[in-house]
Amino acid sequence: MQGSEKSSRRGRHSSTMGGMPLNDMPWWRWRSNVRSALHMISDPVFQMEVWRTGREGYGDVTDAVYRLVEDTWLDNWSAEKYVGTIFRDAQEAALVDVAVLRVLKILHQVGADAPAVAYLDHPAWPEAVTAAREAHVRMASADGEDPDAAPRSLEVLAIYNRTA
Repeated sequence: MQGSEKSSRRGRHSSTMGGMPLNDMPWWRWRSNVRSALHMISDPVFQMEVWRTGREGYGDVTDAVYRLVEDTWLDNWSAEKYVGTIFRDAQEAALVDVAVLRVLKILHQVGADAPAVAYLDHPAWPEAVTAAREAHVRMASADGEDPDAAPRSLEVLAIYNRTA
């Protein structure tokens, strides 16, 4: 590998925190919010230990859905629109679209203010978890992170989003 190629690759991930590139995508803060939501939605152990018990610091299912679609409007149009700004490629965007559609279908059936158990016990929730997992693994791996690490608290997410 040529020296300039090495420094170019290193530069791409030069601002990292725990392996997560903080600013290599133009809209990296939105990316980190989408990743956080997908991570929580994709982790059944997290859901049992945090959402079912009401443990503080991570928000609830509705908070995760909000982070997933908040600034991106993914509830209104395809993630494909954000390839190159939030998502690295069309495959990443397609996986996110599937996850968003599955989660929003449940949201519309149970209601935005439903308790966590209404989501978690919904018959379609396992499909939403699987779709979120596929998108989460793709995005975490692309960001150089371990997709099997535990989800970060909202406080840690806020620190990441302030750091550049």
